[in-house]
Amino acid sequence: MARGPRYHVPYRRRREGKTDFRKRLRHLKSGQPRLVVRRTLTKTIVQVAEYHPDGDRILAQATSPELAKMGWSASTSTLPAAYLTGLLAGKRAAASGVEAAILDGGLGKPTLGGKVFGALQGAVDGGLKVPHGEDILPKEERIRGEHLGEEVPGMFDKVKDKIMEGSA
Repeated sequence: MARGPRYHVPYRRRREGKTDFRKRLRHLKSGQPRLVVRRTLTKTIVQVAEYHPDGDRILAQATSPELAKMGWSASTSTLPAAYLTGLLAGKRAAASGVEAAILDGGLGKPTLGGKVFGALQGAVDGGLKVPHGEDILPKEERIRGEHLGEEVPGMFDKVKDKIMEGSA
């Protein structure tokens, strides 16, 4: 690490690789709520958050393990699970009065047609207006999980119907 009177130590969250403060500032200057999508090895977390000086306020949230209560028995780290989680978060955000948001995909490099954009598609289908290009969204066959086996598309449709009719 550099030494001397002119060296500036970066913020702790920047040193830990957790926050890109330039990107965060651009998001906050927009004045709109953020659709925050975070992936882990085992689940997807989707939140709609707005800035507050004391700390961000979460307006709506959904995690992929919640899908098990609705009949989802496949992995919660797949693209269909990310879509359904985004759909659930989008429905909850629309119910709480949020109409529009901007995507906050985090520090990871976005992959076209990936889980972050699958969750984005779900939130848009759930009623949120999020600016995006159509070329970044995954294909319908991958969203339904046809690449994962024969039973996943049927399970996907049942869970999607439960979320859309509001029993979530």
